[in-house]
Amino acid sequence: MGRILINLVLPILGLFVSTSVVAGKLNVQSPNQRVSLLELYTSEGCSSCPPADAWVSKLKTDPRLWTEVVPVAFHVDYWDYIGWPDRFASKQAGQRHRRFAQYRHIRQVYTPGLILAGKEWRGWFNNPNLRLSQAANVGKLSLQVDGPKLVSNFAPPQDTPANLVLHVARLGFGLETDVRDGENAGRKLEHDFVVTGYNTYPMQIQGLNFKVQGQIPESSHPAPREALAAWVSSGNDPFPLQATGGWLKD
Repeated sequence: MGRILINLVLPILGLFVSTSVVAGKLNVQSPNQRVSLLELYTSEGCSSCPPADAWVSKLKTDPRLWTEVVPVAFHVDYWDYIGWPDRFASKQAGQRHRRFAQYRHIRQVYTPGLILAGKEWRGWFNNPNLRLSQAANVGKLSLQVDGPKLVSNFAPPQDTPANLVLHVARLGFGLETDVRDGENAGRKLEHDFVVTGYNTYPMQIQGLNFKVQGQIPESSHPAPREALAAWVSSGNDPFPLQATGGWLKD
């Protein structure tokens, strides 16, 4: 099953340390039906993680990508002490993972850990075919990006909580690491959907909709290809209400 983290601490929302804000253009909108956010929690220091990383990478060519499922790979830092500090890892990724346990959406914090539409998903270990359940109507989420600027709008049903938060993750593809120590010593690891930048924004009510204007996350590790993923949650609960995403274009 991989490595399990026992200690749970109170997380704090924050930003990745980052170096680059250059971006392209993007204009995407979800359907009314909920799009499944698929979150992989992984670490280059965990010997059980490379197969999960490779499986998530295959979703690049899945016809449901962005329209029915939005994958993101959060690299956690809580295994860095066992011999190999993951260069993509961040404290915020580990904090988000722990928050799922604190809100009882998952039973344990472990890697590789997969969370599908806000719920623990262990099916990958026995059946690698990604089956998406019939989605409820939750409203459309749109995201427009022009250079560093972003605008997002969410039009949910009237019974949606008022304290909504927009999450935006910058994703890197085609990233490689030659691991020289730890459980994966001597291996070349290949990564896609890596969260290289992550910001949260409180959404403002305008009429019946929720809106955000801001800047996209900066990237801590420039990648050959990039995409953006966005999703909405309520307050500190990490459960995603709706998601969207797409490739950043030059």
